[in-house]
Amino acid sequence: MKTLYDQILRESKSMQDETVRILMDLIRIPSFSSKEKEAIRFLEREMENIGFDEIRIDGLGSVIGRIGSGRKSIAFDGHADIVRPGDRAQWSFDPFQPKIEKGKVWGRGSVDQKGGLAAMLSAARLIRKLNLNNDLQVYFTGTVMEEDCDGLCWQHLITEEKLRPDAVVVTEPTNLRLYRGHRGRMEIRLEVKGRSCHSSTPERGDNAIYKLSRIALEIEKLNGRLLPDPSLGKGSISVTEAGSSSPSSCAVPDGASLRIDRRLTRGETKETAIAEVYGAARSAGFDDVKVNVLTFEEPAYTGKVYPSEKYYPTWSLDEGSPFHSAAVDVYAGVFGKSPVVGMWGFSSNAAAIAGRYGIPCLLLGPGNELLAHTANEACEIEQLTDAAAFYAALVAKLSGG
Repeated sequence: MKTLYDQILRESKSMQDETVRILMDLIRIPSFSSKEKEAIRFLEREMENIGFDEIRIDGLGSVIGRIGSGRKSIAFDGHADIVRPGDRAQWSFDPFQPKIEKGKVWGRGSVDQKGGLAAMLSAARLIRKLNLNNDLQVYFTGTVMEEDCDGLCWQHLITEEKLRPDAVVVTEPTNLRLYRGHRGRMEIRLEVKGRSCHSSTPERGDNAIYKLSRIALEIEKLNGRLLPDPSLGKGSISVTEAGSSSPSSCAVPDGASLRIDRRLTRGETKETAIAEVYGAARSAGFDDVKVNVLTFEEPAYTGKVYPSEKYYPTWSLDEGSPFHSAAVDVYAGVFGKSPVVGMWGFSSNAAAIAGRYGIPCLLLGPGNELLAHTANEACEIEQLTDAAAFYAALVAKLSGG
């Protein structure tokens, strides 16, 4: 296998210009969540040029490409949507006019996560060129709406498209580290009621904002009480938004609400997290609150609405699993060193793939994840070609090559 791995790495480096070209073309397309159509069509054309055996676009607008056939399957996933650039004054260049400088490709989405998409497509070209997949179906998915609802696209792929691979590599940026899990998360809304009156005599009413403020302080204390997991770390809870309702600016508010971000470590569930929020309200002296998990129901660029509770389960892959062991062996074989193995700090489509559906999953991709969602985002070119080589070599390994 060592000879084959060396060949794969050489071939990947020889394709560097093409990999960079794909990434730069993708960066030029401002594919915000639910606005990914042009980027998806670009990926579809690239798959056609490579010679995929099957290409289709599902009802939410994700593109699914397949190479090969067989009893077993693996998928490589990358999301095509990006976050907005934010304050343009913080950028030293136009975020949608990519540039090459200091060995990096610069532009919005270069790290999160169009670099992974470019590396995936180059891996597909390598698989085709070197005939690496033998008796293995290899899927490449360019997915949508990940930034707004992690894993919604894969809920649709698994439930509606009946795509259930034996294993998945999510190509999110990991700085080429191998991540085998991440915390879950959920978005919670807490509502309290008050009683309105004229604000010139506030004692006649029941100010919902005052009640909400006391609850928010208890939630802050709750965050300090959460216990860590040895591998996934500590869960967290944070108030991220507050709102209120009132008949006028001269009236005591009759309602108020908090939006809460809850990160879940191992052993914490949707039910335990909801119970803790109710407990925080009771500690503040209030039982009459409403707590619920938010629902995502925004339309995809196709117009389809696919409602989903904004609960993204925790997941981890055991280090002794065959998939993890194969990935570690391949990494060492291709790069001559063991990978840095750990847990990712954010959330991803794996929350659905592994968290909801139990499909073995790993994360490895080009780019430093700490640059995600930042101005002057840039991905190292060498990591692009290395990631492509790893993906192709993993296919060879799983195919018995």
